[in-house]
Amino acid sequence: MTEQDRSNLVELQRIDLKILAAQQRIREFDPLLDEVEQPALVLESDAEKTRARLKEINLEERQLELSVAEKRERQKKLDERSGSVRNLREEAAVSAELEMVKRALQNDEQEALSLLDQIRRMEGRLEELDEAITEARAFVGPRLEELRSGRDTAEKELDAMEQDRENFVDAMDAMELRLYEGIRRGGRVTAVAALTEDGACSHCFGIVPPQLQNEIRHGKALIRCEGCGVILTVTEHGDDLAEVMAA
Repeated sequence: MTEQDRSNLVELQRIDLKILAAQQRIREFDPLLDEVEQPALVLESDAEKTRARLKEINLEERQLELSVAEKRERQKKLDERSGSVRNLREEAAVSAELEMVKRALQNDEQEALSLLDQIRRMEGRLEELDEAITEARAFVGPRLEELRSGRDTAEKELDAMEQDRENFVDAMDAMELRLYEGIRRGGRVTAVAALTEDGACSHCFGIVPPQLQNEIRHGKALIRCEGCGVILTVTEHGDDLAEVMAA
């Protein structure tokens, strides 16, 4: 592994950590947006439920109006029929049915009045909710716009970083890149670590055997830590890697 290869691995880790940080910044916008929008969202949910219930009640009231109209028509016919009954038995039957229709009509009319009252109150509540939503949206609008703009900017920066990474890895050694990617696919953030002056892995602090230390410092082979599996590079890259991890 040449000095340039080592530098490339360190730089790639720097790029990847910057990408991870950018992804985290983007994720952090979601709870902030939710927090700012929450009051308006609660009002909108309440308004949506109220509209749905109002629609149901309006349908119930229209159906009840049809029922009232039918019963009134039936009452009218029974009133007319009661004047032409031929005997006491028919009169009793008509009277009983007429009384039943009147009671049912009265119940329907009372229920219709109750529904109309509910409709009026619900329409008033909906008007209040719509006004509150408008006020809430106006109040949080600037902050929402600021957060959305910030998220858009962060997403564009991330896109640029990912493009830079793609361009960068095109010039890297394919075998070293595969190894690096394989380590990171295991869920690790760190894929490259420096050998400390006293011969330890700066990631897990395990002591590296002297023969491997010599290979890392003077050879060209790509050496991984036996303890944690990261790619080990020379001590001179320690400051660069420390800067990467602190970024």
